[in-house]
Amino acid sequence: MNAAVRATVRVGIYTGAKVYFVHEGYQGLVDGGDNIKPATWESVSMMLQLGGTVIGSARCMDFKEKWGRLKAACNLVKLGITNLCVIGGDGSLTGANQFRTEWSELLADLTKQGKITAEEAKRSSHLNIVGMVGSIDNDFCGTDMTIGTDSALHRIIEVVDAITTTAQSHQRTFILEVMGRHCGYLALVTALACGADWVFIPEMPPEDNWEEHLCKRLIAQRERGSRLNVIIMAEGAQDRKQKPITCDQVKNLVSKKLGFDTRSTILGHVQRGGTPSAFDRILGSRMGVEAVMALLEATPETPACVVSLSGNIAIRLPLMECVQVTKDVTVAMAEGRFQDAVNLRGKSFQNNWNTYKMLAHLRYRVAPKIHPLSVLFSPSQSNINIAIVNVGAPCAGMNAAVRSAVRTGLIQGHQMLAVHDGFDGLSNGQIQPITWAEVGGWTGKGGSNLGTKRQLPGKNIEQISLNIAKFNIHSLIIIGGFEAYLGGLELVTAREKYEELCIPMVIIPATVSNNVPGSDFSIGADTALNTITTTCDRIKQSAAGTKRRVFIIETMGGYCGYLATMAGLSSGADAAYIYEEPFHIRDLELNVEHLIEKMKTSVKRGLILRNSNANDNYTTQFLFNLYSEEGKGTFDCRMNILGHMQQGGTPTPFDRNFGTKMGAKSVLWLTDKLKECYRHGRIFANTPDSACVLGMKRRSLIFQPLASLKEDTDFEHRIPKTEWWLKLRPILKILARYEAVEIDTSEAATMEGSMENIVFPLNLEER
Repeated sequence: MNAAVRATVRVGIYTGAKVYFVHEGYQGLVDGGDNIKPATWESVSMMLQLGGTVIGSARCMDFKEKWGRLKAACNLVKLGITNLCVIGGDGSLTGANQFRTEWSELLADLTKQGKITAEEAKRSSHLNIVGMVGSIDNDFCGTDMTIGTDSALHRIIEVVDAITTTAQSHQRTFILEVMGRHCGYLALVTALACGADWVFIPEMPPEDNWEEHLCKRLIAQRERGSRLNVIIMAEGAQDRKQKPITCDQVKNLVSKKLGFDTRSTILGHVQRGGTPSAFDRILGSRMGVEAVMALLEATPETPACVVSLSGNIAIRLPLMECVQVTKDVTVAMAEGRFQDAVNLRGKSFQNNWNTYKMLAHLRYRVAPKIHPLSVLFSPSQSNINIAIVNVGAPCAGMNAAVRSAVRTGLIQGHQMLAVHDGFDGLSNGQIQPITWAEVGGWTGKGGSNLGTKRQLPGKNIEQISLNIAKFNIHSLIIIGGFEAYLGGLELVTAREKYEELCIPMVIIPATVSNNVPGSDFSIGADTALNTITTTCDRIKQSAAGTKRRVFIIETMGGYCGYLATMAGLSSGADAAYIYEEPFHIRDLELNVEHLIEKMKTSVKRGLILRNSNANDNYTTQFLFNLYSEEGKGTFDCRMNILGHMQQGGTPTPFDRNFGTKMGAKSVLWLTDKLKECYRHGRIFANTPDSACVLGMKRRSLIFQPLASLKEDTDFEHRIPKTEWWLKLRPILKILARYEAVEIDTSEAATMEGSMENIVFPLNLEER
């Protein structure tokens, strides 16, 4: 919420608006007085890393009554406020829309009562409303993510990881209850992210006789060699008759029927607190900017809108339509239309649910080790061998993708082969079958358990083709960064000479640099971004007692400025230097002047980020020397090169979930492609669409032929020619208080002109 407040205030001021804080939610709006105060640029400094909301939030019964709304309207009119930005859940946003709808009536009543003059009423003749959804449950339809959800998942996963080590040591079953009275998003994504054995969500209760199925599932996991069981429950879990399913109920069932040592944990409000994740900071910032833009363009005829996230695009949707669909989910659950409830939650929720069901509930078939090609597709099993290889630098989330691919392949009846140490291992024959049990617990492990190297196929193509034939490999999954992409292209090019390479292949982007063509996001980038953001927080905090200090930090990414840009947004940097946006000595001079002016305010800290290959001559050391020299007498400098710590660490919930879905989808695609390519008793794939990159575009996972991506690739600098996140760089500059910045953050909105009325952010409710 604080990121959204900060962005709304600063962009509002940037456009010439006078911005007000409303403290304590609607209660502050009703009470007025000191609860409504002017906001300044400095008053929202150092807010990004704080959880909760610094302007307070409260449930307010007074606002539900007309007399309360009359008082609120009077307070707004007296201050000349005609634009309201509301951050809250569907109840808060519905209340805001009602307030707007009856605005004219409220003004008439206030004029009649003599509390405002006719002139004041005329000046405030209409009220513009824009909403941002703040809810850790992600229970609002119309947006892919709500503010707070990702941070809540971080808190949950931290607990799950801690509990898992204990459960494994003592061979225990753990039941974890997470928030979600009416929405199972947190429980579902947690189950995917930790590889839970069972999940209870309100939208899709378990089938009748679920107790027996649950026990069988837990026993089967133990028989496969697992030392623990994990069960995730949403607090609103229910059965098909809408009777609550509780932690104690499940605990007693497992303890008495199976005799397993069972523990239960209810997380409660720990999920709401803590430092916000990098994703939430960027999401709140983007939504805050878009909210101000929506108010800039609003007219008396414009319906109240809510700022939403669709893929990686900030959009505006009619508020009440989204509220209605959200209510329809509750109605569908109450009427027992559970599949409708899942569908109404949206495509992302459906994909999560389908992936979970496949990985956790379907029984898999064990395929024999080697089969002749003539019996590839027998009625009982596929007889397909799929090899998985990690290529390039290791990153968090690779193991989640491998686990998901292995288990999905086994479910399909395939034999899964693990290739160790990248393309080197493929050429040296470091290939062996990998089983269901072997990948247990891999979801939460960083790095690459298979081992990975940067070496490309190159001179080893012939040996690789021989091993593909020797080990009877029918398709290949390559997980990695730009080297994986280049390696895939080399293998496809070599098909003309080596027939053994005419097999379906899929590249899964996995690199902290996020520089693989064909995908907006890569596995591992989110974990690296959170590592950088956390480090920047600590570095900035170290200057709390040291006035006038500027930090210059170098991030990874090669020639791709994704990490530097997004870390700049999430940590509140004053500048982020990247290769894609060339900078010159005059730009550096302006940045120094900007920091000198900043030191005259109450905010006496500066943060400069530089991508590792941003410029050959303006190195990190050069920038440090320049800022140190020019800042003499005003500020001093410190330099940090973060290095390989950005590649390590435990995967974030996003990377675990993303890797899990990518791995599963790649195997399902290969299964269909193999059937297409099966001719006359053998596999032969040489069409462009038989070797693809699986990438995230907007909000969908799509397969794009490697050959078709070459035109959009800058091979010299190892980056795509088109990068969506470059449109966010103006936001970074505006929030750092640079002048004359043009901005275009959505397909439907642009910022032009100046603002005459007043904007202010308002936080509502805990949810």
